[in-house]
Amino acid sequence: MGCPLSCRESTCYLVTDDAGGYLSRLADDLEAAQLAIGTDVLGLARTVLDDPVSPYTEVRYAGLRLAECLTDALRVAESRGLRLPVPGSEGAVDVVEEEPRDSAR
Repeated sequence: MGCPLSCRESTCYLVTDDAGGYLSRLADDLEAAQLAIGTDVLGLARTVLDDPVSPYTEVRYAGLRLAECLTDALRVAESRGLRLPVPGSEGAVDVVEEEPRDSAR
């Protein structure tokens, strides 16, 4: 059995055909936790950044934590983007744009 990870530089991605498997569910749970932490950090950072007399060290700390969370969120987005089917391939869903509805009707 081969390694279920595909690594580029220091970032590794789970490679599996089993979307409901143990490792896939574990990866999904980890991604959800990373995004939830990012939401929490953003709320706390806004409090610091909204206060014009926040000490430099608090602002810097908030910025560092926000950068970490953004890195995690971008990694999640890239990972999920890699799992999306290529348009026109098997499994891809065609998006049909609807005509705007006239609200006067």
